[in-house]
This record gives sequence, structure tokens and C-alpha cells, in this order.
Amino acid sequence: MAYLKAQNGSLAGQRFELDEGESILGRSPECSIHVEDFAVSRQHAKVHNNGVEFFIEDLKSRNKTYLNDVMLGEGQHQLRNGDRLSICDVIFNFYQEFSSGLSDSLDGSQISVLFDGAETSTGTIMSKLDVGSGHGQIQLTASPEVKLSALLEITQALGRALSLGDVLPSVLDALFKVFMQADRAFIGLLDESGTLVPRWSKARREDAAETIRISRTIVNRVIELKEAILSADAASDQQFDASQSIADFKIRSMMCVPLFGIGGEVLGVLQVDTLERNKQFNDGDLEVLVSVATQAGIALDNARLHDDALAQQAIQKDLELAQQVQLGFLPSSGPDIEHYTFFDYYRAANHIGGDYYDYLELKNGTLAVIVADVVGHGVAAALLMSKVAAETKFCLATEPNASAAINQLNNNLSRLGLDRFVTFLLAVLNPETDEVTVVNAGHMAPIHRRADGTIELVGEDLANIPIGIMEDVEYESFTFTLQPGDSITMYTDGLNEAANPDGELFTMEAIEELVRAHQEPAQQRGERILESITTFMQGEQPDDDMCLVIFDRD
Repeated sequence: MAYLKAQNGSLAGQRFELDEGESILGRSPECSIHVEDFAVSRQHAKVHNNGVEFFIEDLKSRNKTYLNDVMLGEGQHQLRNGDRLSICDVIFNFYQEFSSGLSDSLDGSQISVLFDGAETSTGTIMSKLDVGSGHGQIQLTASPEVKLSALLEITQALGRALSLGDVLPSVLDALFKVFMQADRAFIGLLDESGTLVPRWSKARREDAAETIRISRTIVNRVIELKEAILSADAASDQQFDASQSIADFKIRSMMCVPLFGIGGEVLGVLQVDTLERNKQFNDGDLEVLVSVATQAGIALDNARLHDDALAQQAIQKDLELAQQVQLGFLPSSGPDIEHYTFFDYYRAANHIGGDYYDYLELKNGTLAVIVADVVGHGVAAALLMSKVAAETKFCLATEPNASAAINQLNNNLSRLGLDRFVTFLLAVLNPETDEVTVVNAGHMAPIHRRADGTIELVGEDLANIPIGIMEDVEYESFTFTLQPGDSITMYTDGLNEAANPDGELFTMEAIEELVRAHQEPAQQRGERILESITTFMQGEQPDDDMCLVIFDRD
């Protein structure tokens, strides 16, 4: 395992795994390691991994890259354990660990986590030297006043922390003020799979380069039993005799406590330890650390909620932008054809949807009116809808026969091998002859209303399966003539399947009755249908996308 650990700036304390073949550092959000500094180039430097060794390369950055304070020339330069890497004012250290890392077993095997030292906080001396009466050992402790002051500082810092990157360093910085005997502190959080992941560490000494080792036995006990553990001498504690690795760690005194979320679930652990026998923790220290962990756990939960809220806001903005883009794909107005009027309506259930309609003027002077519905809704359906729109334009532009064009469209989409299909309805209007040719691929049949008030579901018996399911389906067409006063209504199932609070559906029959009962222009008919559906839903939000297209002959 190899990683870079940031030493200063907004990334201070964070570690970045270098598992990929290449990792790019730079100001661009697309970089593997995003460094927010105006002086940093968008792509500043690159770390190469050949599977064994790691190399750093400057990507012709304007402010150069420095390795151990020496400016890099062209080409790749080998990284060695502990090397100092400078990207403008941001400093990283490179570390490479050759041990097996986190053990997958739940026995007494060790977790070996390699961390570098971190800067210690400065301030006045807050401890006193005392002679302990228990075993004649010299103990270094903070006074009660200092502990109280530091706890207040932790509480205030955690109260101000808005992200995980703020919470974790704040906790570790304050721990060394509370526990003057502590050499190192470590925070690990459980990931979604329940594996403990090192998130932050700190050593009192700047030049500390020792490996922070954590006993799997102790950590498992803390997490599973939800109990805090204090070991006055972890190397010889009888309750951990089964774990020889603890003695190998040379930990003379340690405290490990669980971090709880607001709901009582364990989020991770907080560990503080010392390597010297004459610096030991006591029961009072454990109580203080539990108090700190309680505050930290709540702050972690709040930080996660804050991070989730920010992520949700970013997703919301992306969806709003995607909605604008998708609406830009749809016609901005109906066609301007003499003796014909058009009405159209589109509403996505979740910002962006999988319904699609379009008007395409073809080379032979005819007009293709399209209504389609990708199965499902949301982002995946919207992406497929964009593909359908592009393929439809190509097929209709290259194939004048409506049935042949849809055959070609179906073959093109079927070859994609997607686990989705599209119901598709095509009506090609010839303004010169007033003929309409319909091809139906698994969609609701268009409603043909005649001037005398009778209605017909056009070509219902000629409809074939939706496109995208299988290749070489032969779609048939049906041609008829629009007489003066006739109209065509095309829609997607978001209208007929609109539900009220009782779960009842609006139904196709209700749409057909609205079309039959009223002789009115396309605009008024469309508005009447939509108003009826809205009234029927009684304030319920639609579960599916809605699309409605109507055209009349005057």
C-alpha cells in the first residue's frame, strides 16, 4: 500500500491512496487528488505506479513541482518512503507500506497502519511533573483545569465543524492537550461493509516516524461489545494474552473507545496510546476520552448529514441543469403548417424523464410526429431517450418508408444490448394529401376523432412489440386521411396511469371519453385533458413522466 499524506492547508492530515496506475494532482476537480489552490495548475503533477515502485512527474506546471525541496526536471523521478513532495504551498509526504495491511480475519492478528508524524499544536506548558504513589512511577498528567479547558475547546471546535475534514483534526489536536502522556492518537471509521478504515492520525512529535499499529482483538472488542478499554500496560495485559501481536507493538498504555452515532450505532473507534512505561493512563483519563468520543460521534453524524446535504445540493443543481438541457432537445414550438394546429405538453416525474416527443420535417415534405416512452424514468431513462432521439432523426432522414425506418431504429437499439425497451408511436403527416401514416411499436394507439364525434384507435391491431427488445421485427404501417375537423391525440402512459390518493388510475377510457365528448381546437382539448387529470390526482405527485401531443385539421 502506498499513499500521499497532506501536511498543511485545507487537506492537512488527509491521506490519498495510490492504488491506480496513475494519480494526477491538480486544481481541476477531475484530478485524482484535488488541490484547491489558485497557484496550482489544473493538472500539476502525476504519480506513476509500475506495480512495485512509484514515480513523480511534473506536468509542465507553471509553478513547478518540488521533491525534497529540489525542483523537478523533465521525466519521472522515483519516490521513496518519507519523501517530501511540494505542490506550490501544499506539502505531501509519500509513504509505502509493504505489510499486508488490514487483516480480514477476526482473530488476534494485527492491523498495521503506517502514518507519518503531524505538526503538534503550540501553546504554554499545561502539565506538571508528579510522583505517583501507586508504583513509584513518574506520571505526566494535565491538571483538572487544563482538562476542562481542553474539553470546552473540543466541544466548541466540534460545534463549529461542518464536515468530516473539520471534525477529525479538531478532535486529535485537542487530545494532546488533555492527555499530556499521549504519544499518538488515531481515528478509524467503519465503511459500508463494516471494515475499519483509517481516517486520521496524529503524533505528538513532528519527527515521529513510527508505525501506528492497532490490535484487531482490541478494536473488535470495542466495536462488538460497545465498551471502552483501558490497558495500563497493553504489552503484558492478561486479557489480551491470545494476541502476541500486542506485545510486539510495544504499546505500554492505551485507551480505545467506540464512536457512537446519534442513533447509537458504532461509527468507528478513537485510540490514544503511549510507548513509554512511565507514562500511563488511568480510569479518569478513560472517562474523559469517552466524553470526547461522545461529542465526536455526534459531530461526525452531523458532519455526515452536512456532507450528504451538500452532495444532495450538487445533485439537485446537476438535475436542474440536465432538465434544462433535456427541455432544449424538445421542440420549442409546434410546426407552422397551413390548415393544421398543434398542441404539446411534457412533464418529467423527476426533473428529467424518459418520455420523448418531436416534430421532424422530412425531405419529401412530410412531417413526422413522434411520441415515445422509455421504460422507467429518471437519469437512465433520460440518457436512453437522448439516444432514441438521435437514432430516430438518423433513421427517418435516411429511410423514406416509415415502416422500414422503424425497423432500422429497432435494430440499432437492440444491438446496444440494454435491459430496457421503448414504446414508440410514429405518425407521418402529408400536408398535401392530408394522409397520416401510423407505425406503432408497443404504444397506446393514437385516438382519431372525426368531426362527427366518433373516435377510432388507429392501427391498434397492427401494433407490434416495443423497440429495443429483439432485432429483425417487421413493423407495419396504417394509412388514413384526415378530414376537415378531424384530430389526432397521442400520449404516454403517465396520463392514463395517473393515480389519486386512493390508488385509482385515470385510465385510457377516461382520456378517450374526453376526446370524444368535446369538439374543440387542439389547444383547448389538451388543456381540458390535463386539467381533468390534475383534478383527479387531488394533489398527488405523478409517478411517471407525462407527454401529450394533439394535432387538428381545420
